[in-house]
Amino acid sequence: MRVGIGYDVHPLVVGRRCILGGVDIAHEKGLAGHSDADVLMHAICDAVLGALGLGDIGQFFPNTDPRWKDAPSRVFLEEAARQVAQRGGKIINVDATLIAQAPKVGPHVPAMKNNLAKALGISPDVIGIKATTNEGLGFIGRGEGIAAMAVAAVELGN
Repeated sequence: MRVGIGYDVHPLVVGRRCILGGVDIAHEKGLAGHSDADVLMHAICDAVLGALGLGDIGQFFPNTDPRWKDAPSRVFLEEAARQVAQRGGKIINVDATLIAQAPKVGPHVPAMKNNLAKALGISPDVIGIKATTNEGLGFIGRGEGIAAMAVAAVELGN
């Protein structure tokens, strides 16, 4: 059994869509980044890659590579799951927390879990997603960005 942890943060800006867990959430600001900037998927991708002892999302999908410009982060998760399968492993579970002052995430959690499950090839039942605010503190509390943390457990075959 192997465990990995992931963290990601992106600034909120006007003129971008707010994609979280593969769900396009109506909000006056969206996440800036080279890809679709889905902090939840990025953190989970790093957690899965970390459980394998591999690098982070930036090593697999560098933001200097034009192929990944505005790419859906689902592609990154699919590759992380492929890396697990290539090693004869299985993703056991994923647990993640979104940290955002806004938008409200709760109503979107079921759709997020389904999107994540599909990309990772696992059941939505083994994915936990929680959301919290930053109690008005710091850049997150001021609505300047969104962060996500995730852990993933992976069982590797012998």
